[in-house]
Amino acid sequence: MHKEQEEAGLSGFLDRFFRLSDKGTNIRTELIAGATTWLTMAYIIFVNPAILSGTGMDFGAVFTATCLAASISTLIMGLYANYPVALAPGMGLNAYFAFVAVPAFGGDWRTALGCVFISGVLFVAISLSPLREWLIHSIPRSQKSAIAAGIGFFLALIGLKNSGIVVADAATFVTLGKITAPALMAMAGLAVLTGLAARRVPGAIIISVLGVTAAAMLLGYQPFEGIASAPPSLAPTFLQMNLSNALNVGLVTIVFVFLLVDLLDTAGTLVSVAARANMLDARGHLPRLRKAMLADSAAGIIGAMLGTSTTTAYIESAAGVDAGGRTGLTAVAVATLFLLSLFLSPLAHAVPLYATAPALLFVACLMARSLAEIAWDDLTESVPAVVTALAIPLTFSIASGIGLGLISYVAIKLVSGRWREANGAVLAIAGAFALKLALQ
Repeated sequence: MHKEQEEAGLSGFLDRFFRLSDKGTNIRTELIAGATTWLTMAYIIFVNPAILSGTGMDFGAVFTATCLAASISTLIMGLYANYPVALAPGMGLNAYFAFVAVPAFGGDWRTALGCVFISGVLFVAISLSPLREWLIHSIPRSQKSAIAAGIGFFLALIGLKNSGIVVADAATFVTLGKITAPALMAMAGLAVLTGLAARRVPGAIIISVLGVTAAAMLLGYQPFEGIASAPPSLAPTFLQMNLSNALNVGLVTIVFVFLLVDLLDTAGTLVSVAARANMLDARGHLPRLRKAMLADSAAGIIGAMLGTSTTTAYIESAAGVDAGGRTGLTAVAVATLFLLSLFLSPLAHAVPLYATAPALLFVACLMARSLAEIAWDDLTESVPAVVTALAIPLTFSIASGIGLGLISYVAIKLVSGRWREANGAVLAIAGAFALKLALQ
């Protein structure tokens, strides 16, 4: 009797705190939704350490930081904003961190972490001010779509490189590499991943990553290092960000890119997930947007302190929404599973780079879908968008791609006599990038 009363009390508390009945959901549905979301994004615990460890960061510490950043940030989103949205180190932003920011600092990943921390602080300040909506609405829709697609192409290039399918070439810059067994396994992994996703199988990405890893072990290309153990130490990355170097005025572009991409990605993800769950109000606005943005901006600070690249909201949260998740209890379930993932470090360490390539390529394909939102019949919108989308992977820099895209956007609008469509924010950003390019 006492146990039943305790269960009823807990159920009642959860129902009141998360407003489960008001949202037409229940505890069981929310927990299943949380497990579904976790399955669709758990690949990040394997992919993120693989990418960031290439900068010299300790693999085990990054693994622990990834799990903790995802768990803590998602918990804040669930408890504070009451949204079924999960967070983790962002794809694209981790690639920018590893392949652009760190090399720009001569291999100093601590300074790059400092830039992530500062961008998080600025994001918090923006989330508390009217500047948030002004910035989000100032970037042309075509450029938002192009930035997303360009980051996707950037990830695709990294995935093709990691699998050995694409290699450097002195004459043509890039060319087809030797189709080795790892390359074949990566291609097979992509086929399996896409097929499972088309069948709407939850966890298709993580199934592919683990499947390629298992194949590599069976064929003798990768040793088996176990599945579970105590979590690796966080000490090598915890509070290691170099803020004094990051405050150097010359690094403002790096900070700006972290901030801008995170801001646009978060706003787009939150609205998309909320729309899928029918949570938008009559005006199409997101209730409690300020709380959700604050939770996301705090995630960037937390991630930098722990030792990982920018932590942000994941569009994969839509999978949990499709499974019935409607409240922050879904996020709490995801946070719990990420916390338990801390014990999977041997498995994460065993995943070879080419096993993560299918995940990078698949996410790239999903991000490329944003090109469909561009008004292709309006050349003043479509041409600058293409410049942005192509410049990001071809310059191997999100910052350069955004800069070249916005400069071309302003120039084309001016020449076409439609200069009024280039608002103040776009003019200022394009001008700043033009000045940077002129002085470098």
